[in-house]
Amino acid sequence: MSNFADHVIVRLRADMDVFSGLLNGVSEEQARWKPSPEKWSLLEVINHLADEEVEDFRTRVRLTIENPTIEWPSIDPERAAIERAYNTRDIHESLGRFLRERSASLAWLAGLRNIPWEAANPNPKFKSLRVGDLIASWLAHDLIHIRQMNRLHYEYLGVHKGGFSADYAGKW
Repeated sequence: MSNFADHVIVRLRADMDVFSGLLNGVSEEQARWKPSPEKWSLLEVINHLADEEVEDFRTRVRLTIENPTIEWPSIDPERAAIERAYNTRDIHESLGRFLRERSASLAWLAGLRNIPWEAANPNPKFKSLRVGDLIASWLAHDLIHIRQMNRLHYEYLGVHKGGFSADYAGKW
């Protein structure tokens, strides 16, 4: 399993650069822009990622390793985005917070020895989730939000291209 763990750690580390790149040069206006009221902005996505780093993946992997029978703390990402006012925050501070938390997660993951990959938490909402499932989902979660942020950039361009066509680029 060490190849799997190494792969995930390498990708999670590389994704720090991906998220930084996706937010590099983004104005405060674009950071807060949403294609519709029910969709998230770039700013909401990066704040969600920072919170998930602490409250979801790192915490749940740790709890499952330490004592798989402990009930996980509940999380509600949609409610958190509103109650924590993600869309009013500073984009640079939000990215910095995510990068700090990701760095802490990577240091913690790299320090784990003899990971009990099959240890499982009997979660009624999702089924029994093993440590390996959680770690695979951590990376998959990044990929989902990388796709989401790329879509937000594409849709923002569609609204703000000043009457020009982007059809030459190809189909989205």
